[in-house]
Amino acid sequence: MTTAAKDPKQYPVLRNLQFSPVKEGEEQYIVLWDPTGLSKEKLVLPLNYFFIVQHFDGEHSLNEIGGLYLKRFGEFLLPDKVSQLVADLDQKLFLEGARAEDARMKARDAYRTSPLRAAVFAGRSYEADGEKLKKQLDGFFTSKEGPDFKPSENQGKKIRGLVVPTYDLKQAGPVYAWGYKELQEADQPDVYIVFGTAYAGLQNLFAVTDKDFETPLGVVRTDRALVPQLKTRFPAAFEEDVCHQAEHAIEFQLPFLQHVVGTKKPFTIVPVLCAFSPLEFSDQTVRRSVDVFLAGLRESVAADGRAVCIVAAAELAHLGLRYGDKEPPTDFSFHRSMQHDLEMLKPVEELKPDDFAAYIQKENDQRRISGFSAIYSLLRLIQAEKGQVLRYDRGITDQYNSTVTYASMSFF
Repeated sequence: MTTAAKDPKQYPVLRNLQFSPVKEGEEQYIVLWDPTGLSKEKLVLPLNYFFIVQHFDGEHSLNEIGGLYLKRFGEFLLPDKVSQLVADLDQKLFLEGARAEDARMKARDAYRTSPLRAAVFAGRSYEADGEKLKKQLDGFFTSKEGPDFKPSENQGKKIRGLVVPTYDLKQAGPVYAWGYKELQEADQPDVYIVFGTAYAGLQNLFAVTDKDFETPLGVVRTDRALVPQLKTRFPAAFEEDVCHQAEHAIEFQLPFLQHVVGTKKPFTIVPVLCAFSPLEFSDQTVRRSVDVFLAGLRESVAADGRAVCIVAAAELAHLGLRYGDKEPPTDFSFHRSMQHDLEMLKPVEELKPDDFAAYIQKENDQRRISGFSAIYSLLRLIQAEKGQVLRYDRGITDQYNSTVTYASMSFF
């Protein structure tokens, strides 16, 4: 016996959007936006309307939401107003349904027929002009927060990997530079496997693209040997390739690679977005899927024979109202989180992926370590003797002191 599908107009489903609290005078609002880039819109909602859309989960009817609204705010929710809200959200592609699905198909087709993956964040998160970008990158290295001019103790050694931030370059650029200075002075390989966090999530856990990447400094080529092998071996990993268009994690690494490596020699990349949490590892299907993909990639790299550098583009903890905490972080809570971050990175330095996962599992991922999947993937693949934390910092993301932490690490 089949269950009849629920009417999406009466049981609306909000897409996987991101939100952030904002304050204007004494009034607080919530801004919604789409991290996949399918919708370019932003929507500012008062708190009572945000309460409504939080119940757009496909399980609550509009009538049921009206009852919850009455109980919460002590007033009736006028049907015309909520119907207009549903229509507005659907128009903005914020709801699941035929309109959003049609937009997904068009976006996928447009991406797959385009010659390059465009530099969508150029001019927003970093300079769009090539010469200005070179000066901006140099400034990250020479700023007071950047690495000094003292030679690295690993100078001339074969570098095996990096952990670097994905936070906005204008703020975190000097922390990126700590990692890329190690690459600059190392014996550089020709191939870079770049694992980036897919912040919008993935159904298949990994998403690879065979598109070359455009940047203000030129074109970064995907590897013509390893990427086709992965496409043959793991076709499902290419089904969500369009997600690369809107995600920034890999794009933010490419100007550094071009500036540090590309001025000396040609190089190629294997761009892999990933999205799985340590808490999902209790699901054996998830764990097995991760194991199979990483084992296959490791076998392909070994058979290829070329030296590779594995880059994990990752953030660490996410603290504050924007990320689901009930209170803004204080100096005390930030410093406590910093201690936990540095403890958590010890098994990363020691190349112990399962211990890294276990640390976050023990915390029940309460600090929302978004870069887990990228760092875990690096640890499962890398052939190194040790890792080292080079620099640690944080970024403030809203008026309520919501905080993201990140670090640069090198592996030799």
